[in-house]
Amino acid sequence: MSTPSSGQPGPVEAAGAVVWREHKGTVQVALVHRPRYRDWSWPKGKLDPGESTPQAAAREIAEETGHPVVLGVPLPGLEYVIADGRTKRVHYWAARVGGKRDVAPLRARPTVPRATLDEIDDVRWVSIDDARRELTRPEDRGPLEALVSHLEKGRLHTRALVIARHASARKRSGWDGDEHDRPLTPSGQVQARALVPVLSAFGVRAVITSQWARCAMTIAPYALAADIEPHSSTFLTEADHERSPGRVAAEVRHALERRDDVVLCTHRPVLPTVLDVLGEHSRRSVASSLPISDPFLQPGEVLIAHVTSTSKGPRVVAVETHLPPVE
Repeated sequence: MSTPSSGQPGPVEAAGAVVWREHKGTVQVALVHRPRYRDWSWPKGKLDPGESTPQAAAREIAEETGHPVVLGVPLPGLEYVIADGRTKRVHYWAARVGGKRDVAPLRARPTVPRATLDEIDDVRWVSIDDARRELTRPEDRGPLEALVSHLEKGRLHTRALVIARHASARKRSGWDGDEHDRPLTPSGQVQARALVPVLSAFGVRAVITSQWARCAMTIAPYALAADIEPHSSTFLTEADHERSPGRVAAEVRHALERRDDVVLCTHRPVLPTVLDVLGEHSRRSVASSLPISDPFLQPGEVLIAHVTSTSKGPRVVAVETHLPPVE
């Protein structure tokens, strides 16, 4: 936890989700009961040291409900003051229960123990109307109503297209080899490993990467953990992008059209073309939230585009960025 220079303690970060499933033609959501507080709420919990918010959300939900989940669209978070005077910020997503198609991303996660009965003593699947009535705190209805809005607008069933900028690499001036062989630095290798739980949280099942070493090395830890064979693309290299940006655009459009949850790893100079394609397939409000200035993403940072299928083709309905913390 960081402490501002003013000496005031920083906020307590937490993460969770409104976990949903389809049951007998209707959508149900999962509530958990906390005996310590005698309340019904969403599964959530504080970040462990070195965790990203998506990683913490997936872990906490598995601990409290016993269900591995895949995160979907982000939902409005909550912020409030806790007993010791600090501000607590809770980040929420819509999350579906992981199934047979999620074997690869679930393989990349460590086993987590169930919460004790002192922490969570009941988990209940309820209808949306019942959830509105049973939630103890009125403010917890905010994420639920956002989920309902996505459901009504056809934006709840999504897949992820993750755009990753390669992690920190050796400087060109200090590398005697070829440009395509320039590797990650030791800190870049740490960044690459920190991406594993983030990509797993969003259910990534396919890997597309630039052929150049720094991209391949960035995505290798996740491909190994999930037992996925990466697809290496020459079109995503800096050199090929300079020769033919159109081929990069076609690669991104193909990734958008896939039914898989995909990560695409490339280089900073290629990102403007990638983001242009995402903007073309986004709602106006979403397109306006895409990065617009260099460097677009930091080394090792990812942009998650939440994609749904429409009669007019793939549509990006939400985006978010994450730069995994490294210890």
